[in-house]
Parts: sequence; structure tokens; C-alpha cells
Amino acid sequence: MSTTHTGSLVDLAARKELPLHQFTDAATVEWIKTNRPDFPPTRPSPLHTITKTLIESAAIPTRWLAEPRLADSIHGHRHALRTAVLAALLADRHGLDESDTAVVVIAAAVHDCQRHHDKDDPGHGGRAAVWLAANADPVWTHFRRRPRPSEVIKAVAAVRLHEVPYEAFTAADRADHSRAERVCDVVKAADALDRYRLPKLSWWPNRQYVREPAFDELLPLAHDLVVISEEAFLAGATSAAAVRYATAEKGLV
Repeated sequence: MSTTHTGSLVDLAARKELPLHQFTDAATVEWIKTNRPDFPPTRPSPLHTITKTLIESAAIPTRWLAEPRLADSIHGHRHALRTAVLAALLADRHGLDESDTAVVVIAAAVHDCQRHHDKDDPGHGGRAAVWLAANADPVWTHFRRRPRPSEVIKAVAAVRLHEVPYEAFTAADRADHSRAERVCDVVKAADALDRYRLPKLSWWPNRQYVREPAFDELLPLAHDLVVISEEAFLAGATSAAAVRYATAEKGLV
């Protein structure tokens, strides 16, 4: 299948012709805005000081990606950054300590870094987990931290399991999840919250696939972060700058 972007992602998804590499377009962003669910009024709380510091480092280098062409795709830097922000918010809501907060932000930032393309790509979580285990030192250094073995184990588990549905867990999956339950659940939920970027309503966030009590509470913010950052990117901002702009617009930083 061609990787060339022709036509809006919404049209391509309707025709089941999405390419391997998928890039947001103005028509798709307008469709996302038009289909905004009827959310109740909400006012997000700002990120805590420690969490803000972690988010400042959440834009990972493109050289860490297995496929550099995905840097600005729907699974690229903007998705990773929004997922990190949403994971940070969930960490704050749960009162996670500094160590586990760092783990969820780091895992969220790198969870898709070993994708080969923007379609299903089974096994990308496992590949990213192996990569993270082998590159823990530079990753934690990027976040201005020193890796602790316990943190690396939790982050690797969260990255590996983010693509595995709970109902499909094997005995080994359940064992890994039990050692990092809260971290895994937060990363899976944060990843799911950012599904408003996808060009089909049936692919949007669905709480039946997560185990996160604050999931519904963050849906309005998740939608707004997608729209604001994708519009900023299309207006010429870099992926990192676009998401930083969106977090500022929503009063998170």
C-alpha cells in the first residue's frame, strides 16, 4: 500500500484506504471539531510543579524513533506528548509519588517509539519495551533523572502492555501488570484518551477498554488538546511547540 498522503484521513478511513504513514490534514481536524461530544462543563487543574518539569522534557529526539517518517504522523511526537501530558494529569489525580509519576510520563513519551507505521503494527509495544530496557540510561538522563531498576521495570511493563487489551492478557502479562498495576493502567488510559486524533468515530476513546476512574473526567480536555495542537501544527508550529501551546491554552502549565 502507498505511504503517500492523498485526501483527508477521514475520507481514506471511510474507504478503508488509509496509508501506512498517516498525517493530519485540515479537513480531518475540522471533522474532529464538528464531532466534539456534548461534554459537561469542565475546568482542568494545572499540573503540579514536579509534573510540569517532567513534561518539559517529554519531547523525545527523533533519532529514538524506529521510523523517522513517523515523527509528525498520527503516532508521532504530538501523540506521544499529549499522552505524556494526560498521563501526568492522571498521576497528579492519583497522588502518585515522584518516582511513579516520572515512570508514567517516561513510558507515555516513548510508548510508540518503535512503530514501523501508523496502522495496527502488532508488537510495537514489545519492541518499544525492549528498546527502553536497552536505553534506560539515555532516556532517564533526557528527563534529568537517574534510572532506578524499579522504575525501569515498571516503565518497560507499561510500554509493553499498552497495546495489549486486558481481556487478552496472558499469565505473563498478568504477572507484569501486577508488579506495576497503577503505572500500566495510567499509561493505557492516557494512550486511549488521545484517540480523538483518529479519523473514525468508532476508534475514539471508549472507557470499556481501560481501568481508570478519572477517564471520563478527562475526555473534554483530551479532545481539546487534540484540536488545539493539531491546528497549531497545521499553522506551522513544530509538533513539540504545538502541544506546548495547547497545554498552555488549557491552563495546565
